[in-house]
Amino acid sequence: MSWIVWAMLSAVFAAATALLAKLGVAGVDPNLATAVRTTVVVLFAWVIAVSFGAHGGIAHIERRSWIFLTLSGLATGLSWICYFRALSLGQASKVAPIDKLSVVFVILLAWPLLGERITLMKAAGGALITVGAIVLAFA
Repeated sequence: MSWIVWAMLSAVFAAATALLAKLGVAGVDPNLATAVRTTVVVLFAWVIAVSFGAHGGIAHIERRSWIFLTLSGLATGLSWICYFRALSLGQASKVAPIDKLSVVFVILLAWPLLGERITLMKAAGGALITVGAIVLAFA
């Protein structure tokens, strides 16, 4: 499958995540809800890694990758804590679009950090995402 199919599947599962999380966080402390969800993700990820035999590569992960994967994990945890807090306070249909502003941040930060170019089309797409998120959040 191409990256587009995988990205679309990711979007579908992200939508399910928002809806299911909103239902699950009702009456539950958002930090506890995040901990429960994270535990499920950790167990699921290890089942997948072991099932496909990928766990054997853990000894070959270089120090630099460990550092960036650890930092990515910390950023993910902080994102989820903030996301669950937002879901506990607001409507899923308003929280999710604001969360997707992460796409705009990636476009902007991929330029200095990864050397990716900001083309006219990327800038236009980022602007449309920004306007769309604001419209949806305040509709």
